[in-house]
Amino acid sequence: MLPLVAIVLALVVGAVILEVVSYRALERIPSVATEEFPEIDRELLGKFSSFDPELGWVPQPDREKQKDTGDHLPGEEVRTTVTYSTDEYASRVCPAKERDPNADLTVSTYGDSYCFCREVDNDETFQNYLAQELDAQVANYGGGNYGLDQALMRLKRQYPDDPTDHVFMVVTASSIARILSVWKHYQEFGNILAVKPRYVLEDGELERVESPVDEKEELLDLESKADFLREYDFHYDHWFKPHFATRPYTADFLEKNEHLRYAGYTAGKELERRLGRSIPGVDFDLAQTQSALRLEQPRVRYHERLFDTHEALFDALIQEFVDYADEQDFEPTFVMVQQLRYAKYESEHGPIYGDLLDRLDERYDELRTIDMATHLSPDDGDVESLYVERGEGGHYSPETNAAIAQVLAGVVEQRAVAE
Repeated sequence: MLPLVAIVLALVVGAVILEVVSYRALERIPSVATEEFPEIDRELLGKFSSFDPELGWVPQPDREKQKDTGDHLPGEEVRTTVTYSTDEYASRVCPAKERDPNADLTVSTYGDSYCFCREVDNDETFQNYLAQELDAQVANYGGGNYGLDQALMRLKRQYPDDPTDHVFMVVTASSIARILSVWKHYQEFGNILAVKPRYVLEDGELERVESPVDEKEELLDLESKADFLREYDFHYDHWFKPHFATRPYTADFLEKNEHLRYAGYTAGKELERRLGRSIPGVDFDLAQTQSALRLEQPRVRYHERLFDTHEALFDALIQEFVDYADEQDFEPTFVMVQQLRYAKYESEHGPIYGDLLDRLDERYDELRTIDMATHLSPDDGDVESLYVERGEGGHYSPETNAAIAQVLAGVVEQRAVAE
């Protein structure tokens, strides 16, 4: 009898340990949610310097930050950092050309982190290269994790103080998901500070739904706003709940082989960190990044479906951009750029946004559209070569930004000839 009890006890203990290990592993896998309302402490809140009650968050004026690119192995000295600097307008600085209130040509850009040009220095942004091409200062009002909605809101708030002849709206295809979001955590698990306003369509008209957070302190108790967040964030029902891990966690962890691979690469990186040196023969950082990209593929397909189901909202936001351009008398250009996860998927399946740009071209004579993927296709098909190699990953390299600048310069020059 005693051996049987010992066996049962050992099995129970083993199951408990496996359950705990599985939960801890799932916590670190980006495609799995383990908590609806993770704790936000005051230390984390204090680091959220970009909070904005109107837009959710926004780059602040006259700031300079240095970011480790990750271009080093564990235990090595940091070799490379990038510098992000903003001017008094909270535009990222443009070293090539200073602001000139009497300039004959003025250009501004709005959009997401691809517009801001994360992971490269101030003089490696496409805006800086564009300024060199045009001999004109180019404002950079990109915002990390912005969708077309927030970029449009920022444009309307900023433009009266910094009017320009040309405005480029630069976003990635993930914008289709971002315009349906109120709390980023419901679609980007762990992004718990990002609460934002959004637009909804009411009888075919855009209606703005304000952010439920007026003061940064309110982020400490988001659970009290649960009903609002669940109602207005489309992803709560359609993405968060289907990817929410529940007991037994072991079953969720073992459900996909990629979970095991990602956990293994993560453990390898942690071991290297503790040892203070790299383990020969395996680049765990690269392997983890590639595993994360594979885990991202269902999200890309989800976004592809959103372009079918929420085409009307996206089109209405473009209409608002065009109308505002007419009202303020600037030349509008819409630019679609690609995150790495989309580039790899679309190289095999075609653009997830379908015929969006063709439809916009047919609808608006006054709007120029650019599908940057058609201008940046490498001859050898190696789309990864367009992006920075390490760091956060997925943003364009300086060389790619220079190529983007040439495309945008062509638009400005063509319009000048047309006039």
